[in-house]
Amino acid sequence: MAHWHAADFLGEKPAERKVPDRVLLRRLSTYALPFRAPLIGGIIFLLITAATNLAGPYILKITIDRYIATQDITGLTNIILAYIAINFVNFVTSNRQLYLMSGIGQRTIYKFREEMFSRLQRLSLKFYSENVSGSIVSRVTNDVDSLQELLTSGILTVMSDAVTVAGVFIIMVWLSPQLTLASMIIVPMLIALIYVFQAKARSAYLTTKQKMAGVTAKLAESIMGMRVIQSFTRESDQQQAFGQVNIENLQANLVAARLFAVFPAGVEMISAVGTCAVLWYGGLQAFLGTITIGTIVAFMSYLTMFFRPLLQLSIFYTNFQSAMAGAERMFELIDAPIDIADKSDSIELKRLMGEISFEDVSFGYDPKLLVLNNINLGIASNETLAIVGPTGAGKTTLINLVCRFYDPTVGSIRVDGYDLRDVKLQSLHRQIGMVLQEPFLFAGSVKENISYSRPDASDREIIEAAKAVGAHDFIEKLPSSYDTIIREGATNLSIGQRQLISFARALLADPRILIMDEATSSVDPYTELLIRRALESLLKNRTSLIIAHRLSTVRNADRIVVLDQGKIVEEGTHDQLVARRGLYARLYQMQFRESEEITTQTA
Repeated sequence: MAHWHAADFLGEKPAERKVPDRVLLRRLSTYALPFRAPLIGGIIFLLITAATNLAGPYILKITIDRYIATQDITGLTNIILAYIAINFVNFVTSNRQLYLMSGIGQRTIYKFREEMFSRLQRLSLKFYSENVSGSIVSRVTNDVDSLQELLTSGILTVMSDAVTVAGVFIIMVWLSPQLTLASMIIVPMLIALIYVFQAKARSAYLTTKQKMAGVTAKLAESIMGMRVIQSFTRESDQQQAFGQVNIENLQANLVAARLFAVFPAGVEMISAVGTCAVLWYGGLQAFLGTITIGTIVAFMSYLTMFFRPLLQLSIFYTNFQSAMAGAERMFELIDAPIDIADKSDSIELKRLMGEISFEDVSFGYDPKLLVLNNINLGIASNETLAIVGPTGAGKTTLINLVCRFYDPTVGSIRVDGYDLRDVKLQSLHRQIGMVLQEPFLFAGSVKENISYSRPDASDREIIEAAKAVGAHDFIEKLPSSYDTIIREGATNLSIGQRQLISFARALLADPRILIMDEATSSVDPYTELLIRRALESLLKNRTSLIIAHRLSTVRNADRIVVLDQGKIVEEGTHDQLVARRGLYARLYQMQFRESEEITTQTA
């Protein structure tokens, strides 16, 4: 089995950040603007917490120089009580700041997920055909998780550390400018380390996001295709393919981990150099009597407080790069162009008559490769039109254009005289019912699945729809009848049962236009007989477009259109087309004769 890479699987380019961090941060900040009050409160508590932290070492200096050195027991007792009070204030304010800032982060992540899911509902089928589902899921889960850590705790940490570093530096200068100058010899080394790390971290963490998306995508594909995998005994091949994306993910994360390990260790080493410089110079000054022991002890405490936030900021930067890589991918999804959208002056369709017309329609998923070529077709209200043709002729594409899942490359499609591009999509889709070859049922009860097309339908209407399509009898035999829970993938129902439920769902919607895309091709002859009877209810008083290979459906249509290589080559009734001895007749002889014999025997 050929080796392949996650980036190839996802259709993504090698990791390369395109949007600067400052642009992403500016956009991220707009999501926190609605939370001004808790943000201001959190900042106030943060400043109080920082102030109480900064007071500790100075209290230590006073304790040593003023009370311990002079053996003042009363003063020592009072300052210890004051220190306890300051730490209690620190406990209260740090608790409040953490709660407020975490709340802002969680609410912001909630808004992100809502916005991303809303975008996914509006994106056209073109987007889903060009993007692997696992990659999309990875953006909504893994990338959001990395940003969640940044927003809920990371930003709080960096704000607190920034205030601490600034405050510590001011106090250090105030205590001893000479010691401060000695400690600052490490600053150029820190700047150089940060510069080198930043250049490598951006690409490394974007790569980890892409590779993790590859793992998610391959896992999702394998779970959905497990029946095929096991039936063809390809488990070892799938294991190898998953192992490939998994090892790529491991390698990417090891590179990131190496950076993560080197950078904090480098900061620690540089900090140690600064500490040694202060100890050496401070010791000399103490020998000369120009500085007190309390000042040296306090200064060393402040120096630790100065270097610790720098180390935490370095760790934060690694998480920050991971979050920014995730944010960039998230914004790519949020900003994905909506190919099929309502115009500002689009028309709200009222109850349709159901007349459909194709006017010089050509279309290609790739504009250079046309799937449909110059289609002119009129469909009358309440007419049942069957669409047949060899595989790849453009049958399903024709249906996709009627639903306006895509817009024609050339020409126009009209319903009741309205160009589909001029009407509101939801007003169109509310009047179209679809039954597909592979019916999709949601995890939930049978009742909920039937009423999905009309959530306000009563129990009586749901049962009547099920009876009309022949689904009621088998539903009544299920463990909890209409309240039986359909598992994910509808694995506790047969294909025929799933199809009958989808027929009931379509009938309950009472659409003016019904579309059936090979809805009977996956069922047994007995279920097909039930469906044929159900069609009498389903097709009555509505315009119907049926893609079918089963004779029973095709020969009962008012008219049959034959597609070949994206063009209409024949049209007429079943008998007329058979008499012509053209493509339809050949398809009939090859595909339909056996079906007719089975249907006749079953009937």
